[in-house]
Amino acid sequence: MNHRPLHGGWTLSSKDLDGIPATVPGCVHTDLLAAGVIGDPYLDDNEQRLGWIGRTEWTYRTSFTWSPDGHERTDLVCEGLDTVAEVTLNGVPFGETANQHRSYRFPVRHLLREGGNELAVRFSSAYDYAGARRAALGERPGAYDEPYPFIRKMACNFGWDWGPNVVTAGIWRPIGLESWSRARLAEVRPLARADGTVEVRVRVERTTEEPLTLSAEVAGVTAAQRVEGRSAVLSLRVPGAELWWPRGHGEQPLYDLTVRLEEQEWTGRIGFRDVELDREAFRLKVNGVPVFVRGVNWIPDDCFPARVTRQRLAERFGQATAAGINLLRVWGGGLYESDDFYDLADELGLLVWQDFPFACAAYPEEEPFRSEVEAEARQNVARLARHPSLALWCGNNENLEGHADWGWREKLAGRSWGSGFYHHLLPSIVAELDPGRPYWPGSPYSGTPLAPPNDPASGTVHIWDVWNREDYLRYGAYRPRFVAEFGFQGPPAHATLRRASSDEPLTPDSAHQKAIDGQAKLLRGLGEHLPRPGTFDDWHYLTQLNQARAMAFGIERFRALMPYCMGTIVWQLNDCWPVTSWSAIDGDGRRKPLWYALRRAYADRLITVQDGAAALVNDTAEPWAGELSLARRGLDGRPLAKEVVTVYAAPRSVLRVALPASVAEPDDPARELLTARLDEARAVRCYAEDLAVAFPPAAYDAHVERLPDGYRVTVTASSVLRELALFPDRLDPDASVDDQLVTLLPGESAVFGVATRRELDTSALTRYPVLRCVNEEPFRP
Repeated sequence: MNHRPLHGGWTLSSKDLDGIPATVPGCVHTDLLAAGVIGDPYLDDNEQRLGWIGRTEWTYRTSFTWSPDGHERTDLVCEGLDTVAEVTLNGVPFGETANQHRSYRFPVRHLLREGGNELAVRFSSAYDYAGARRAALGERPGAYDEPYPFIRKMACNFGWDWGPNVVTAGIWRPIGLESWSRARLAEVRPLARADGTVEVRVRVERTTEEPLTLSAEVAGVTAAQRVEGRSAVLSLRVPGAELWWPRGHGEQPLYDLTVRLEEQEWTGRIGFRDVELDREAFRLKVNGVPVFVRGVNWIPDDCFPARVTRQRLAERFGQATAAGINLLRVWGGGLYESDDFYDLADELGLLVWQDFPFACAAYPEEEPFRSEVEAEARQNVARLARHPSLALWCGNNENLEGHADWGWREKLAGRSWGSGFYHHLLPSIVAELDPGRPYWPGSPYSGTPLAPPNDPASGTVHIWDVWNREDYLRYGAYRPRFVAEFGFQGPPAHATLRRASSDEPLTPDSAHQKAIDGQAKLLRGLGEHLPRPGTFDDWHYLTQLNQARAMAFGIERFRALMPYCMGTIVWQLNDCWPVTSWSAIDGDGRRKPLWYALRRAYADRLITVQDGAAALVNDTAEPWAGELSLARRGLDGRPLAKEVVTVYAAPRSVLRVALPASVAEPDDPARELLTARLDEARAVRCYAEDLAVAFPPAAYDAHVERLPDGYRVTVTASSVLRELALFPDRLDPDASVDDQLVTLLPGESAVFGVATRRELDTSALTRYPVLRCVNEEPFRP
């Protein structure tokens, strides 16, 4: 077999543009940007001027030489075309595509010429295609007035409440010629189990009826057989195979599997583990052990996914694991992600919940969509089945809820809406191709079509009354089994805003904001918690802080309900561009204060004060025992009452310790706070909201020390310092800090590590607006 990439010499043209150098893999937007034809869609209001790109027909062309290579067959393999394309070779059309989510293979040996050849891929407008299908099949209701349900393409390309409308076209994954003779491995689907067995299921495309030799090897164990048909199964057992575990539960041993058909070789890594789902409680078990999901939702990390490299994914995954996260939910408005994505998840022990790409709309089930959905699902289920990190297939995002609760039934008037996909087609494909993996029809979903989809008492729930209407304290009224979405907005880092906007000076409106009434909701969300900002700098700090507090409150509430509640998946980990959104990591990859709050709230061991008790959350395999110190203190740090309780929290459990009367209620809620400590875990809780607390003016000493890789900033409190934070990116866009949002009592110190390659103004590191806290002078009530 011979594979030849065709990634060089491409040009891009339209009726108005010609001969623009093109990068493959890539897309029209990035090619136009590189050529200087358009401005960066992510900066200022450029997005609003670039809608014409998605409504234009584009053609990619390249030339290459070819000579016979002795093989019987030569195919053009297109791993990803976005989306509606006609492919021609030497002027002869031979292939049509209409699905970004799948690959295509076309035989082209009969069209190749010895010597020069020209390959062209003409992309029709996604809007034209989707509009024509909508006209033919009838309108379908959805969250946005865009035609994304009528084309198998990344839905969020059409804009979302956090993302821009940049409807792309292009050769977004590799393309090349593949020559072969006699037979080729059309599909290799290893299914590994915790008992050390792996069943290697193979599909063969062949030009000969002669018997073929198929073999497989893993960990020194081999199996072989003669293949006379077009499919085969090899079974192997690895004695003493080490189990793969999600992070926090064990190691992640991976085994190299090699499959050979004649002279062709396929290699991939597998892990031995079992995964199951307790459907009523929505409790994931790996190797028989229940796992509390400390999750985040994942959206495409760039609107132009060809730019997302393995290195970029590794950085983002590193940020996730450093925050204590153990699961990524690949959200249904995006993509089946790259092989690198799932390989990294395998290596790091990050579980993956994979939505099929359907989101927030009714989808037609008629042709050509049913066939395309089946083709993409078969390809991707088979492609991803080997990954031990993949824990769950989910049919869609919020479409079951939309049909039940958003008034879709009346608008549909009997037309199809996707239920046949979610309840029949997709589960049948998973059962056939990946039978050891759980399937769930959608999220939110209560486990039966007969019950309300968003019922907290069973299945998964999405909580969006908080943020949209309610104060975040409402999380305390919920008692869910599993929270698959909940979130609260905050702006991106200052340096990200500064790069994305040319406004002078910056204002809250300098940040992209796609959510309905988003700016008003940010201010309303401050509620009785934090003061109203009077300047941009104060708005930026306070809304970021409020986002972090809101999500920490919700996570702590739901973790304290373990094992009744067995998971939280925060909306969202990442952003695809610079925007005010629900993310913990902004569109430039910078950590927002929310990220630091996640790290605390998702710690293996956590103390949280809930409903008059200190809840000790122990999500480790070892007991957590010791002396729990509880103290009611004045704002000067002086203890007014102290209690010590001997505690024992069993592994993977929550111990609730009722607060003794002496510390449960304050004498003066405006001038007292509660501290709880066990080992290295500490909680500090005010008895009143910050606006009602008589904080003294912030007083502290700060010392800055130069280090080879940056600075060490030590802050020693003379007064209480509430939510102390350091924002070095205001001095150097590439600078970062290792901690945020630390509350200090008088006499306590915090040490911040600032990573930077630049020489910074050390005095600026320790004053407004770089160093902030709630009780700095302008904020005191």
